[in-house]
Amino acid sequence: MGAYDKVTAARAKGRPTGMDFITNIFDDFIELHGDRRFGDDKAVVAGIARLNTMPVTVVALERGHDTKEKVFRNFGSAHPEGYRKALRQMKLAEKFGRPVVCFVDTSGAFCGIAAEERGQGQAIAENLMEMMTLRVPVVSVLIGEGGSGGALALAVADEVWMLENAIYSVISPEGCASILWKDSSKVKEASECLKLTAQDLLEMKVIEKIIGENGKSFHKTYLDLKQNLYETLVKNSGLGTGELVEKRYARFRKIGPGLK
Repeated sequence: MGAYDKVTAARAKGRPTGMDFITNIFDDFIELHGDRRFGDDKAVVAGIARLNTMPVTVVALERGHDTKEKVFRNFGSAHPEGYRKALRQMKLAEKFGRPVVCFVDTSGAFCGIAAEERGQGQAIAENLMEMMTLRVPVVSVLIGEGGSGGALALAVADEVWMLENAIYSVISPEGCASILWKDSSKVKEASECLKLTAQDLLEMKVIEKIIGENGKSFHKTYLDLKQNLYETLVKNSGLGTGELVEKRYARFRKIGPGLK
């Protein structure tokens, strides 16, 4: 599959969303609402659950399935209160010693006037800063689109994984084509240039793992991901908090040098 084929697959109708992964991987999920400042952003689902016997905090960007649900979820594009809700749950996880699992699937943070008025940039920046020093294990999984800062705000983690047909990029291929060539029809060329596929990003060491999708049946994908998450969180839970934070910081500091 070419890069643009991956883009199409990541956006495909019927592709599992964040709630599908929560339902099929975790037990006893209890959703918690609100950011204690403004409201409850439906594009972000957050709460507590059990991964096998391990209590965890789960955060997902949810875009919905049908048109009605997509509108309700704002197509997975979070407002600042969504990122603040996510951070609130992460800080509670830190307080009670629960690992954090994030599922990322968004074309980007919502860029409307109201979101900017309520501090969209500041909310994303605060998440980046706080997640870098969070004193519990964190794993983020890109399950569909990973668009710009809206995705990165939930992807500062000890390990970042991607499904094999997910994408992760600083800008959409359409936006890139419009800027570089002044022609949005050059979206396929832009997709290749952006190096946004899981295979590209693994090679560049931006991510640690690619999760196979097993064709159109995600049942085995859920099982594989559940096992991988459990083993990784158990392993990282055995690290001292200082070592955990230092390794996370070093992970991001080494990205970039030597890339062409």
